[in-house]
Amino acid sequence: MELCSRTVEMGMQPMVVIHTWVIEAYLKFGKTKGALEAYWGMLAAGVAPNSYTYTVLVKGLTADPNIFGEAKKCLLEMMEKGLRPNAATYTAVIESFAKQGDKASEEECKELVEVMISKGFVPNAKTMMEVLKGRPKPVIRKIMNIVLSKLKGSSFARSILCKLL
Repeated sequence: MELCSRTVEMGMQPMVVIHTWVIEAYLKFGKTKGALEAYWGMLAAGVAPNSYTYTVLVKGLTADPNIFGEAKKCLLEMMEKGLRPNAATYTAVIESFAKQGDKASEEECKELVEVMISKGFVPNAKTMMEVLKGRPKPVIRKIMNIVLSKLKGSSFARSILCKLL
């Protein structure tokens, strides 16, 4: 009861918190399909996800190579609702596409970056580099090549790319 009243005092909707906890629980145990179904249940119940809900869901869905495309849908939905993903969230989606290793996934990822830019959300290459710290260099190179190919004309983008290559 105390948790619920503190949640309301902080301006959060209790049902959003409960649904998000369920999604997190599924993801904690590697049940990405269960998390996605819990999310759909949340929407069906008329509960609107907040930024945190989307962040948890998107990052969790990217862990499953069979449904990482759903992470892209949720990321775009998040932006459609005017919520801004953090660098770790959008980088996880881009990384999941890059790890597929095929040309079709790379092209789909480039389209995602274009859509993000068209919605006024430009991925921050410097912040992405921080998020990607510790990953194998070929993975970082591939991710940054995809993103920077869409940030045409940026001297910062060119300088990052030169450092990587």
